[in-house]
Amino acid sequence: MLGYLAAGANHFYNPQSYYRIIPSYLPFPVVLNALAGFFEILFALMLIRPKTRKVASWGIVLLLIAFLPVHITMLTDAPLKVGNLLVTPTIAWARLLLQPVLILWAWWHAKL
Repeated sequence: MLGYLAAGANHFYNPQSYYRIIPSYLPFPVVLNALAGFFEILFALMLIRPKTRKVASWGIVLLLIAFLPVHITMLTDAPLKVGNLLVTPTIAWARLLLQPVLILWAWWHAKL
């Protein structure tokens, strides 16, 4: 929950980092970044209450799937600077391979 809350807040604190990794074929990167941050924060807060936890888990699954093009773009553009982090091809591969694990983890929680 805290990870999604922090990640969502970072979309507003450091938006320039995210604009660089949104694929160029997607329109309105500023709006997409704000929506991503908003929904990460919303779903993180929804994870707190048992009544909204299942919906939040499904929302996170969908969000993580929607983020796949970003991680593929990071891989194809690596090495690149995202904020203070230098994303090397190794880091980009690790992040891309972590995405299905995170999706499965959120899906598992949605099934509880």
